Amino acid sequence: MKKKNIILLVALGIVIAGIIWFTTRDKGSNSGNYLVEVKSGNFDINVVTTGELEAKNSEKIMGPAKARNFRVWDLTIQDMVPDGTLVDSGEWIANLNCSEISNTIKDLEDNYETSVTNYTKTALDTAITLRALRDEIINQKFAVEEAKILLDQSIYEPPATIRQYQISLEKAERTLAQSLDNYKIKLRTAEADMQTVATEKNKNERKLKEAREVMNQFTIYSPKSGMVVYHKDWDGSKIGIGSSINAWEPIVAELPDLSKMISKTYVNEVDVSKIKAGQPVAISIEAFPDKEYTGIVESVANIGEQISGSNAKVYEVIINVNEYDSILRPAMTTVNNINTERIAESLYVPIEGVFFENGTSFVYTSHGTKQEVKVGKSNDNEIIITEGLSKGDKIYLVPPENADKISITTL
Repeated sequence: MKKKNIILLVALGIVIAGIIWFTTRDKGSNSGNYLVEVKSGNFDINVVTTGELEAKNSEKIMGPAKARNFRVWDLTIQDMVPDGTLVDSGEWIANLNCSEISNTIKDLEDNYETSVTNYTKTALDTAITLRALRDEIINQKFAVEEAKILLDQSIYEPPATIRQYQISLEKAERTLAQSLDNYKIKLRTAEADMQTVATEKNKNERKLKEAREVMNQFTIYSPKSGMVVYHKDWDGSKIGIGSSINAWEPIVAELPDLSKMISKTYVNEVDVSKIKAGQPVAISIEAFPDKEYTGIVESVANIGEQISGSNAKVYEVIINVNEYDSILRPAMTTVNNINTERIAESLYVPIEGVFFENGTSFVYTSHGTKQEVKVGKSNDNEIIITEGLSKGDKIYLVPPENADKISITTL
């Protein structure tokens, strides 16, 4: 019995406590907990967006720009330093898959060796042919000299014999002239053939050298000291190990200049008309909520972008961050409070304190009245009162208990 009485007493205490809390809560709603004072001063209209930090300037770390000259399109990243790594100038950054360029180099090596063989063979054949022609010319010169001697010795011979020796000399001289002309033609032909095979050899050698230089670029090093930030692909995703880079613009990563940051954000088509270059911005970083920065709108895109999976369009807005802070890093999420308009010397109250009925706006005052008011512009939390209230007045954010019995006081 004693135990049962204790349980009953505890239960009774809980019920009494609940009644006291409920009564206090109701009274509090009409006695100050939901009572606010009319504010006065500058009234700011803001557009709040989330964005991402980026370096205003950065140096691109490039892959092999001439890979496409060899029809090499597979530029897959096999290995790479982690995103955000601090590197020194000349330090290793990444390796690209080089199997395709290796096969191309093997083919070029075969072509070069073939052209060297053709060059050597053509040079040997040319040397043999020209040597034979020179020997023939020498023999023809001897024949002319012999014919001259015989003609000189035939002065006492009959005229017919002398004439025969003259004809022999003329034949020998004509044959020598023909051999000399033939040698000149063969020499020019040989020079042209050698030029052809030499050009082919040099071309193959040059292509092989260029391909080897391109292959060296498949191992990527940092052009200077800095923080490696992975490059973003066309769809906004960051490339990394296993990703393929664009052969026409082979950007692997970037080295951002962290001394000057921007916040890149997007504004919906409803609000974009409010955003203008030069507007001030209050910036906070989600990673450091206790830090506050200021900024200025630098540019607003003229053409919208389609949101994936939605019919809505957004417009890119670039905001310059005024302050430098060593803790700021690319890709940090920002909250950007863009001040689109400031109305001086205004009276304003929380939006939830203004009610509407039959096209009339009104508030519940601390004096127990239902006061008609005229409202002006509003922001996300507050609304301007142009008529009906004065500085220092107090209004309720929720209707009082007897709200239905209070008649409206018109302006």
